[in-house]
Amino acid sequence: MTGMSSKQESGNQGRILVTGSTGYIGGRLVTDLLERGHTVRVLVRDEGRIIGRPWYGRVEVAVADMEDAEATARALENVDTAYYLVHSMRDGSDFAIREKRIVENFIQAASGVKHVIYLGGLQPRNNSGRTSRHLSSRSEVGQLLRDALPVTEFRAGPVIGSGSASFEMLRYLTERLPLMVTPRWVSNPIQCIGIHDMLDYLLAASEMEAAGIVEVGGNSLTFQEMMQVYAEVRGLKRIFLPVPVLTPGLAAEWIQFVTPISRNMAVPIVKGMISPLLADTTRAEELFPDIRPEQYRQSVQRALDKLNAGEVETHWSGARGNWPARELTHQEGLARDIRSVQVPASPQAVFAVVSSLGGRSGWLVDNWLWQIRGVLDKLAGGPGLRRGRRDPEELLQGESVDFWRVEEIRPGKLLRLRAEMRLPGAAWLQWEVMPEEGECRLMQSSLFAPTGTLGSLYWNLLYPVHNLMFGRLIRAIARRACSSS
Repeated sequence: MTGMSSKQESGNQGRILVTGSTGYIGGRLVTDLLERGHTVRVLVRDEGRIIGRPWYGRVEVAVADMEDAEATARALENVDTAYYLVHSMRDGSDFAIREKRIVENFIQAASGVKHVIYLGGLQPRNNSGRTSRHLSSRSEVGQLLRDALPVTEFRAGPVIGSGSASFEMLRYLTERLPLMVTPRWVSNPIQCIGIHDMLDYLLAASEMEAAGIVEVGGNSLTFQEMMQVYAEVRGLKRIFLPVPVLTPGLAAEWIQFVTPISRNMAVPIVKGMISPLLADTTRAEELFPDIRPEQYRQSVQRALDKLNAGEVETHWSGARGNWPARELTHQEGLARDIRSVQVPASPQAVFAVVSSLGGRSGWLVDNWLWQIRGVLDKLAGGPGLRRGRRDPEELLQGESVDFWRVEEIRPGKLLRLRAEMRLPGAAWLQWEVMPEEGECRLMQSSLFAPTGTLGSLYWNLLYPVHNLMFGRLIRAIARRACSSS
């Protein structure tokens, strides 16, 4: 474990472990805990994914895969309070089995922990067996934790905040669709909660004893009303056309195409809304009388203000989940397109342009080709371009940039993106910036490791297009860097 600062050593609070620190809520929680003077340890599978976080040098880092019981036990040594924020929001046949295995490892390792704080999900009431598998899995994880350890289990509905998956989904649907075909279940009541209120509950729980199940939430609205309120805040007029039947699977396909949310993520979100999700906040009001959740409209306005100001602290796509971590290797069969240009500008100016690519800024040239590729990727079940990026200028390792993910970043020197689009192989796009006689040299590499005959065919057929695009791209980067110097 690394990274403990002198401030932490002198703190008078017990050590707190945060799992899921690369996720949307965990990444913000770490900042708030540190501001309150807590000694914080984060558990991550890959330390490189948090190196760029503003709190990196102020925390202890435990590197462990929670499927490894021994590594998890080492991470929990000398921990008084642990936040359990691990949950897969991706569809798949084995996610519940994996989650049970992980929580059982955690329970075995956390026997000495005084308080576990778990963020679960609201459960439908009297739903006649219509609970989604993801909500059922969250409930089962909470039950296992409560049976073995002193636990406060917060149950919450969709979290509304800049960069949250729920907010991004309703934002894109409302912004892009003047006329919306709505299935019957969008009229089910849902109790959301703003990200600031959710963090307040999580923080307050660290200073009290285990309280069991605590349901939290703001005001209750239907999903259709949530979109209507968003439209009012944005000054938009939207028409809703109800239809009697639209299965969660079909709805997820539509959400994937219109929003940045992938189908694998849209399915559990949609299935979680086919029954009402309401909170009994009586215990929350008794235990946390100082926390009064803001109205949904306020949460929307706050999230939009953050987006407009470019102050999105964490983003739903920052959590890697169960995606495989592929490393760049030099092997036979790796196709390379390597270009080099000398740029009469400083390395800092060139790297600033490189690290601002994607998202709302686009890709400098041939944006229509990138858009077509994004649409094709969406149709194939990939993330497409709408996932965007958290910040228009800053990049952190592990973050998403459209259908890429930052695999490695060395500020001023190197940026390597790994493709997460649907491909018959693995692909990377990399830039290296090297000082050279008062100027600098920019190296741009497009690399592709094809899978089978289809992969080789893909590379060869598209090479003329890639040759045009990547040649124009490196020249555009050089021009932009020179004009900004």
